[in-house]
Amino acid sequence: MQPLRIGQAARKAGIGVETIRFYERKGLVSQPPRPIGGGARDYSGDTLWRLKFISGAKKLGFSLAEIADLLELRTAPNAQCVAMQARARRKRDEIQERIEGLARLKDNLDELIAACPGRGEIQQCSIVDAIERSSEK
Repeated sequence: MQPLRIGQAARKAGIGVETIRFYERKGLVSQPPRPIGGGARDYSGDTLWRLKFISGAKKLGFSLAEIADLLELRTAPNAQCVAMQARARRKRDEIQERIEGLARLKDNLDELIAACPGRGEIQQCSIVDAIERSSEK
């Protein structure tokens, strides 16, 4: 693969140039050396692969710290698939916990909405009362 300029790498990876620079600062991708005599840096196929891997992992909900771990695992010489599977299971479980927490919040809001008469002055609103009571806890 022919080396790419940062704009080309960004387009091929489906991300912005500033995102690449951010990933460089975070250590997720290496910044190529500046050519002797100046000019634009050339990004390799490996960098493009890393950018696409990061993008795919982000779409699955992995944090940048988790992605750094996944990249390290992916490039480790003796890494096993079971290690990647364990990380994916952990992320899935974390997402499931968030879903359950959001479902509880939704149920609580449904109860408040059902209990509210939807008329009268705001000072008498049962939702306002519930919010104020919860802030005292």
